[in-house]
Amino acid sequence: MGSGRKVVLIMTDTQRKDMLGCYGNKDMKTPNLDKLAEQGVRFEKAYCCQPVCGPARAALFTGIYPHSSGSWGNSMALGDNVKTIGQRFADNGIHCAYIGKWHLDGGDYFGVGRCPEGWDENYWYDMRSYLEELSEKDRVRSRLPKTNEEDLSEDFLYGHRVSDKAIDFIGKNTDEDFLLVVSYDEPHHPYLCPKRFIDMYKGYEFPKSPNIWDRLDDKPEHHKAWSGDACKGDKDSLKLDAYTYFLACNSYVDYEIGRVMEAIEKNAPDALVIYTTDHGDMMNSHSIGGKGAAMYEEITNVPLIVKCPEVASKGSASESLISHIDIVPTMMDFMDVEIPSILEGTTVLEAFEDPDVFINDEIFIEFGRYEVDHDGFGGFQPIRCCRDSRYKLVINLLASDELYDLEEDSYEMKNLINSEEHAKIRDGLHDKLLEWMNRTRDPFRGYYWERRPWRKDAKDASWSYTGMTRQRENEEYEPRQLDYSTGLEITEAQRKK
Repeated sequence: MGSGRKVVLIMTDTQRKDMLGCYGNKDMKTPNLDKLAEQGVRFEKAYCCQPVCGPARAALFTGIYPHSSGSWGNSMALGDNVKTIGQRFADNGIHCAYIGKWHLDGGDYFGVGRCPEGWDENYWYDMRSYLEELSEKDRVRSRLPKTNEEDLSEDFLYGHRVSDKAIDFIGKNTDEDFLLVVSYDEPHHPYLCPKRFIDMYKGYEFPKSPNIWDRLDDKPEHHKAWSGDACKGDKDSLKLDAYTYFLACNSYVDYEIGRVMEAIEKNAPDALVIYTTDHGDMMNSHSIGGKGAAMYEEITNVPLIVKCPEVASKGSASESLISHIDIVPTMMDFMDVEIPSILEGTTVLEAFEDPDVFINDEIFIEFGRYEVDHDGFGGFQPIRCCRDSRYKLVINLLASDELYDLEEDSYEMKNLINSEEHAKIRDGLHDKLLEWMNRTRDPFRGYYWERRPWRKDAKDASWSYTGMTRQRENEEYEPRQLDYSTGLEITEAQRKK
């Protein structure tokens, strides 16, 4: 039995909460994640920082928001002076391994195949690594959903090879502190999995939620462009039966997670296990599909389950607001590593211990663009969102804005942005959003975020805006920044110009 402190972060790609049995959809066959929920804490109000693959990971693995890291769209690399959790942990004597989809090196979907600083090169295995193991013919097969017409062997699949490497790492490193990230591409397209999982969902129709009927009458203009004619269709006769492969792959990745969990239980039973996903999928909710330039619950409210015999209460659920931005400081807290001031989240380890503890009064989400080589996916759509325990405010800079009462309208059907009855609540969330943009040095901040049509007391446009300067405090890895006016070291990172 191993000693030392251990963290295993398991993540999937494109997995809604209602794609897990433990979150209430009993039609979903996810026994291993359901078991994990029985052994730990299931969070109901966990949120990604941006509902797109790369930026979501940027926040998860750096502890700073996508707008701070440089990776605010897919295929946009992290900044050279941005440090990942692997670098920070390795510099504190912790063995770090990242196995699976990375999406943060600025390359294409598959990555460049090079291990970043801080992670163990012997276990680095991004998607390019996998493709380079295959023949040209098999590479093509690995990218086509129709390959599921064959009865695929587990050995062919990326998810299985990721699990194999994770199991090997866990078995060989039982006596040291380690951080292991297991990052599956599944259940993301192309949805490949063995036939037995496809058979589970043949003829199955995913349940319709009320927002399937949303005609987008009071919604932002870019949502209508995204939907096209879908919002005009006959929703009564619409059948959600086109997701067989997607849901099959969802159950398949649960199977692979189960293999890794067995290895953890055998070799590292005291490890902190964190499971989440990068974002969800609209699946026709609000008459749109996929993920991207929206803040709807289907793509931002992600599953999050944690297990640790030392810490977490077993089989409990929490309503505490949690953001992916909190994961890095929480792991550092668990591993007794000093949390640097540059991180933009907070440790929520106390909420892992007591599900009734509430740490965040609000969380923040953003959007920049979908992907630099997918111009047809909406282009630049600057969006910032603030969500508290009840309300969600969405500022769509190039379109109209949104406010939802998630207590009375959990399916986000009624946009309250122009409701005078909710003006005080709306403006209060707006103030918090603007303060967050300033505090985190959001490079897109400016007076135009404040001067919205509904904000009656907005200040006049000002070129200097707040008249403040805000400098980085990444003092673990670079010299303290110098004041522009004096050339001397700054004494305050945030101050009047």
